[in-house]
Amino acid sequence: MTLAVGIAGIGLLGPGLAGWVQAAPVLAGRVPHEAAPLTPPAPAMLPATERRRTGPSVRLALAVAAEAVQDSGVPPEELDTVFASSNGEGQVITSILEALHTPDGAISPTQFHNSVHNAAAGYWGIAVGSSRPSVSLGGHDGVFATGLLHAAAQVVAGRRPVLFVAHDVPLPPPLDALRPTSAPFAIAMVLTPATGTRGALRLEQRDLAAPPPLLPPGLDALHGANPVARALPLLAALAAGGAAEILLPMLDDASLAVTVAA
Repeated sequence: MTLAVGIAGIGLLGPGLAGWVQAAPVLAGRVPHEAAPLTPPAPAMLPATERRRTGPSVRLALAVAAEAVQDSGVPPEELDTVFASSNGEGQVITSILEALHTPDGAISPTQFHNSVHNAAAGYWGIAVGSSRPSVSLGGHDGVFATGLLHAAAQVVAGRRPVLFVAHDVPLPPPLDALRPTSAPFAIAMVLTPATGTRGALRLEQRDLAAPPPLLPPGLDALHGANPVARALPLLAALAAGGAAEILLPMLDDASLAVTVAA
């Protein structure tokens, strides 16, 4: 089955990729990529109390979500959402694991509600005053393709736009030894039933592994540094503006074929 969706808005943050407008010429190979440190910004859209409780992964997710929605012009409270993350909020999880090793083993309720996988989706709903349906999922190294496929299916089935957000940040020790992630990266897209101002996609699952991508110099290392950065070949094709077909990793023996319309 083939799914066809449009892209009405894009948000992007990664080392040397400070938003879609700045990143597009870099992704298209017209401007060299310069990897600059990235600190996830504090979400000004949240009340001060909630803002202080957010961790790096949630902050990164909210930043790209806000950029994509603003780019699309769709009211944020009207969007269903799909949030995808491989690692979740690693700092909070590590803190809870450390607390369990103390004599009393007490866990803060605030820490607990920030540890769940739908924390980013919850904070987004608070920030924009939305009670629309939301899905939060994982997907290991195929997290971007998994989330994109789910969001596209939701658009096609419901005939309404969906905000798709994929986000991951490095894990702190000792978890980083088991799940290396060396750079923060997040991407958001507002997907629509019709062709959007940022392009159109056709998606289909293929029973073959995705080959190593061809990327502009400097971006190949970032591609392997974060599971969400597996989106870079698709982003490069969108930035270049021509027709292309990309295979995105989803499983060891399966990939997501994405055709970008010219």
